[in-house]
Amino acid sequence: MRNRITLLLIFAASIAQAQQMFTSGGKLKPEQAIMDVRHYTVALNVDVDRKSIDGYTDIDVLMAKPTRVLMLDLVDSFKISKILVNNQPQQFTYQNKLISINLNKEIPAGKATIKVLYGGKPNVARRPPWDDGFTWTKDSNGTPRVEVTAEGSGGKLYFPCKDHPSDEPNEGVDMIITVPSNLVVAGPGLLIKTVKKGNTATYHWKTNYSINNYSIVFNAADYVVVSRQYKTIDGNTVPIQFYVLREDAAKAEHHLDIFEKTIREQEKYFGEYPWAKEKIGIVETAHLGMEHQSMNAYGNKFKYTKIGGEDYDGLMHHEFGHEWWGNKVTANDWADMWIHEGIGTYGDALYVREFEGEQAYINYFKKSAFGIRNDKPVVMGKDVDEESAYNGDIYPKGAFFMHTLCYIMGDSTFLPALKRFVTDKRYTYDNIINTTDVEQYFSGVYGKDLKPLFNLFLYTTNKLEVHVKPMPNDRYSLQLTNINMPLPVDVTTDAGTKRTVLSSAPVIITSKTMPVIDKDTFYLKKVTID
Repeated sequence: MRNRITLLLIFAASIAQAQQMFTSGGKLKPEQAIMDVRHYTVALNVDVDRKSIDGYTDIDVLMAKPTRVLMLDLVDSFKISKILVNNQPQQFTYQNKLISINLNKEIPAGKATIKVLYGGKPNVARRPPWDDGFTWTKDSNGTPRVEVTAEGSGGKLYFPCKDHPSDEPNEGVDMIITVPSNLVVAGPGLLIKTVKKGNTATYHWKTNYSINNYSIVFNAADYVVVSRQYKTIDGNTVPIQFYVLREDAAKAEHHLDIFEKTIREQEKYFGEYPWAKEKIGIVETAHLGMEHQSMNAYGNKFKYTKIGGEDYDGLMHHEFGHEWWGNKVTANDWADMWIHEGIGTYGDALYVREFEGEQAYINYFKKSAFGIRNDKPVVMGKDVDEESAYNGDIYPKGAFFMHTLCYIMGDSTFLPALKRFVTDKRYTYDNIINTTDVEQYFSGVYGKDLKPLFNLFLYTTNKLEVHVKPMPNDRYSLQLTNINMPLPVDVTTDAGTKRTVLSSAPVIITSKTMPVIDKDTFYLKKVTID
C-alpha cells in the first residue's frame, strides 16, 4: 500500500508543479455563456514527419439569444484559412488563444454551425501527462507513435472549442483522423469505419454521449486490438478493447484479466459502466495515463503490485474510476475538481477494502493522512481555471473527506447513497454539478445539515479541533471547538472504544487512562489537552 499511496502523491505533486503555457476554464466569457455546444466534428490529417495537423472542426451550437459575435478558444499554434458560419464565410481575428468571429449579419437565437479550417504544428508536450500537447515518439521497431494529452489545457490545445468545463457537447463528437497507413488510431466511442487509401488510413470514431473536451483526443501507433466481451452489472454486453502496442501484445490477456476485476469492483460501488452502449477502452501510451472517456490512456508498463494476493494495477484502477467521477459526474467549475480526483481516489481505497478487508482500508487512510499538505483549501472559490484549482490535496484530502463522511453516516447509509448519487440522472451526463450539489445531496440522505463539515474540510485548511480537559476523579471533559454541529467520534478509554457524540458543549467521560481520540483516524484532527 505504501507504493500505491506514494505513486499518487508524486503524480499529484508533479502535476501541481508543472508550468503550463495555457490552462482551461476560469470565468466564462459573456459571448460564450450564450452558446451551448451540441456537437463537435474534428477532422484532421496528421503529418508525422512534419509533426503537424491540417483539417477542420465543425462546432454545432445552440444560441440562447441573437448575436453578432461568436468566440472560440484555440491556442496560437495554427494558421486559420477560413471560417464559415451556417456555410457563409466570416471575418475573424485570432490572437491570444481566442478566435473572435465578427458576423456579417446577426444570427438569431437557435441552431448554428461554425466551421473552422486550420492547420499547423500543435504544442509539443514536454512531460506528459503533467503538461499538455502532442507527443511524437517511436516504438522499439521504429514505427511512429502520436499521443495527445489535454486535461490542463483543454481541447483548445488542437481544435477550436468552447473551452469551459460547464459545457460539453450534448450530442457527442465525431473524430475523423487520417494517419500513415501503418498506424492505427484509437479514439472515444465507437469505430464507425476505416478507409485506407494509398499510404494513408482514415479512422472515423464517434460517441453519442456528452464528453468533456479534454477527452476529445486520439492516439495513433502500431496497435493490435485485443478484445473480449464483458457483461455489466445490469446485464448488458459491452466489448472491452485494449489498443496495445504490437510489441506488447503478448501481455494483453493477463492485463485484461486484471482490468476486468477492476471493472467489476467499480461497478459494485458505482453502478453500471457509464458508456455501456459503446465500449470499455484502454490504449497503451508512453505517458503514465489519463482518464479519456471510453479510451483511457494506460502507460504503467504492466507494473503490478499485489492486493489480496493478486496482481493489481493501481494507476489503471484510478484512471478508470474517472469514467464515473469526472466523465459521468462532471464538475462545472475546475474549483470543484476534488469531486473527480478525491472521490476517484476514494474508489481506490474501496478496492483495498473489497480484497484485503476493513483493517487494510483503515490503514490506507492512516497512511494517506501523512501525505496531506493542507496548505491550500481543496475548493478555492469559483470561476477558477484548471491550473489555479489544481493542488495535490484534491487527491488524498478529497478521498479522506469521503472516508470521514462514510464514518459519520455509517457504511449501510453512505455506500448505497454514493452509488445512488453516481447513478442519478440529476447529477450525471448532461447535468453538470458542483460541491454544493454534493453537500445538499448527502445532507438530505443523512437527515442533518452537513454544510459545516463540508465547509471545514473542503473550504479551509483547518482540522477538526478536539479539546480534552482532565478533571478530578478520573473524569475528562471533551468538546469540539471549531465546528458547530455534533459529530460521532471514537473515544478509547480504559473500558474500550466507544462511539461518542461530541459537540461544542462539553461531554464528561470517566476513565482511569487518558482517553484516545479517534484512534483509527477517521478525521483529520487536532487534539489539545490541558
